[in-house]
Amino acid sequence: MEVDGHCLCGDVTWRAKIDPDRVGICHCTDCQINSATAFRIAVMVPADDFELLSGELKVYVKTAESGNRRALSFCPRCGTSIHGGDVGESPFYSLRLGNCRQRHELRPRTQIWCRSALPWVDDVGDVRKFETQGRPPR
Repeated sequence: MEVDGHCLCGDVTWRAKIDPDRVGICHCTDCQINSATAFRIAVMVPADDFELLSGELKVYVKTAESGNRRALSFCPRCGTSIHGGDVGESPFYSLRLGNCRQRHELRPRTQIWCRSALPWVDDVGDVRKFETQGRPPR
């Protein structure tokens, strides 16, 4: 499946060929912190199947719990995460799908690092819902 996306400010645009059956959720604490939310939705994509159409990416290198060094790429202007991969020439990217235009079509098939999952994530269906921002809780 061909997908495309852009960062929040629009400076970075990209296109990729992905296997939608490989879309997953990561509950690791690094993804929670980096995405500033409960988990991240991503798909592994061969580097040759990812194309940066506009903009330049800034890279932050972090050491994962495994000890592996990971290169996290993002828009230098707005900070939107684009992908993660090995330091140097990465053969695969973990493409972040929060900025993918087709994200509503990409249902996650797996979840990893579930030992770090926040205890309430399975219960969000029970949380009060509003079509837009709604009123602040009382």
